[in-house]
Amino acid sequence: MSEKVRIALDAMGGDHGAAVPIAGADIALTRHPDTRFILYGDEAVVGPLLDARPALKAASRLIHTDVAIKMDEKPSQALRHGRWRSSMWLAIDAVKKGDADVVVSAGNTGALMAMSKFHLRMMPGVSRPALACLWPTLRGESVVLDVGASIGADAPHLAQLAVMGSAMASVVFDLDRPSVGLLNVGVEEVKGLEAIREAAQLLRNGAYGQIDFKGFVEGDDIGAGTVDVVVTEGFTGNIALKTAEGTAKQLASYLRSAMSRTLAAKIGYLFARQAFKTLKDKMDPRKVNGGVFLGLNGVVIKSHGGTDAEGFAAAVDLGYDMARYELLAKIGRTLGQSAPAAVAGEVAS
Repeated sequence: MSEKVRIALDAMGGDHGAAVPIAGADIALTRHPDTRFILYGDEAVVGPLLDARPALKAASRLIHTDVAIKMDEKPSQALRHGRWRSSMWLAIDAVKKGDADVVVSAGNTGALMAMSKFHLRMMPGVSRPALACLWPTLRGESVVLDVGASIGADAPHLAQLAVMGSAMASVVFDLDRPSVGLLNVGVEEVKGLEAIREAAQLLRNGAYGQIDFKGFVEGDDIGAGTVDVVVTEGFTGNIALKTAEGTAKQLASYLRSAMSRTLAAKIGYLFARQAFKTLKDKMDPRKVNGGVFLGLNGVVIKSHGGTDAEGFAAAVDLGYDMARYELLAKIGRTLGQSAPAAVAGEVAS
């Protein structure tokens, strides 16, 4: 790839308009000075935000469009009305044309997926895209996929998810052979849906390359960090993600309530303040903000629509890593060398 990492930014996507993406890009630039941005958005809105950030302005090129995809717009409507002129479409198009290495958007998830799949198309050997996220664990972080890009999965698709997740983990965690597990209702080989058992057999037999497959993992293994990559289909993965997010908020609420209930609790908090700060930092969802749409002929990063500048910067950081360390090339090499002929033929048809 080029000496600079070129990031196409949907500056109008998200719950807070252009303010958060521009501020987040400015933060990310301080961490990765070799980044160059192509910003797509309303010049009247984005221009003043850039003027207030000279370093970002010097590293950016602004392409004007006053069309933005609404956060509640249906994917089909976004494809019909948002193509050609919207900030989201133009950012994706920059990757398609080779003008950018990655696109980052906090916009409508369904629209971003639909537009990306329509415009970038799928990689050879991949039947459907997946949304992968970083998940905080007791050991550090793990990659979990799919967390909502598509519902249901057969055995070949689950095996493809394992390949793509392993490639992403090798980039993010700098591991030669990340460990991979299939999410199941038990670790015994006879448990679970037929598709999951068949996928496990494919991975054990090496049909999809020399992945470090550890077998089945259960729900509590995700937070424990038992493996570097947890593979599941989108319905289960999204429920697990939302459950974890809700549980984290619930625990934080319990702690705040308990610490303010009595004078003794308030005094105890003063003595344990640093420990609570460490816990807060560990549970901060902004630090792992950003999901990767895997399986496309281009790197697409989805930021949470309601995040702040720090959270958006984390999504930009993730996009930087995916581009700098050539995620697509790693996935392509593994799939090209190992995908069974029958599966490749089925995908091609």
